[in-house]
Amino acid sequence: MRIGMGYDVHKLVDNRKLIIGGVEIPFEKGLLGHSDADVLVHAIMDSILGAMGKGDIGKHFPDTDKEFKDVSSMILLAKVGKILNDEQYKIENIDSTIIAQRPKMASYISKMRENIAEVLNINISQINIKATTEEGLGFTGSELGISAQAICLINN
Repeated sequence: MRIGMGYDVHKLVDNRKLIIGGVEIPFEKGLLGHSDADVLVHAIMDSILGAMGKGDIGKHFPDTDKEFKDVSSMILLAKVGKILNDEQYKIENIDSTIIAQRPKMASYISKMRENIAEVLNINISQINIKATTEEGLGFTGSELGISAQAICLINN
């Protein structure tokens, strides 16, 4: 068994879609990034890559590569899933947390879990997603950005 941890953060800006867990969430701002800036999926990918000892998403999908400009993070997650399969690892479980003051995530979490489970070809019971605020503190609390953390247990 191997374990990996992932963390990601993106700045909230005007004129961008807010996509988290492969779900477009209606909100007045979106996340700034080279891809679609899906902070949750980025943290999950880093946790999977970390568990395998394969670096991070910056190594595999650099923000200097035009191929990944505005790409859906779900496409990148599928590529990480292929690396996982090629290395003959299986996901035991993923536990993750979205940290955002607004918008509230509760009504979107079920669809996020479905999206991620489908792309990684795992049972929805193997993915847990939580959301929390920082009670108005820090950059997420003051709505300057959104962050996410994830941990993944794999086995071969």
